[in-house]
Amino acid sequence: MQYSSPLQSATLIKRYKRFLADVILENGEEVTIHCANTGAMTGCGDAGDTIWYSTSDNPKRKYSRSWELTEKANGDMICINTARANQLAKEAIECASISQLTGYETLRSEVKYGNENSRIDFLLEDSQLGKCYIEVKSASLLQDDCGYFPDTVSVRGQKHLRELMAVKKSGQRAVLLFVVQHTGITTLKPAKHLDKDYSDLVKQAINQGVEVFAYASTIETDGITLVEQISFNCD
Repeated sequence: MQYSSPLQSATLIKRYKRFLADVILENGEEVTIHCANTGAMTGCGDAGDTIWYSTSDNPKRKYSRSWELTEKANGDMICINTARANQLAKEAIECASISQLTGYETLRSEVKYGNENSRIDFLLEDSQLGKCYIEVKSASLLQDDCGYFPDTVSVRGQKHLRELMAVKKSGQRAVLLFVVQHTGITTLKPAKHLDKDYSDLVKQAINQGVEVFAYASTIETDGITLVEQISFNCD
């Protein structure tokens, strides 16, 4: 995934109201930008961090600038725009970069399914392989040299796990795909210390045959690419 135009850097002052952040531009101007992340963003946006933003030419937008990346002092890069996870996953599937998800004839996005009024991120279909339901999650929480998901209680995430288990029970393939958007994360675990119910459901889902994969990303200011599978450990 390449950005349509070069990102610009700024210094973070603070994030607030979930969707807003105040930053200082390179010319010293203080402005408010949009933050496309509803999570806690723990460690992903501290005052003084260098952030990278995109700029929209849509005149209807109140805030033309959007926070895309955080660059930490140690060099770690973090994509905080959670919408990028689905873009990366779709690109990787179409390019056959995820070995476990190759061989299907068609790919559809945002397909209604399940008993809890859900939409699956991607539905792969093939006359021989059948159907494969894929739920994508963006992981960016790094604590004590380990990556975790979620970064806060995720009722929505719990619902998606229940839906995936129902899909598997019906005889179809069900996949939970973590797109890791923090270059410091080399292994991923369910965040039992933040959402025990989610952690328990992940273990239950795996035991029932739901497949779980985590893929790391290269994150640069001109674009992001899924590059390799990393371990996902429920212990």
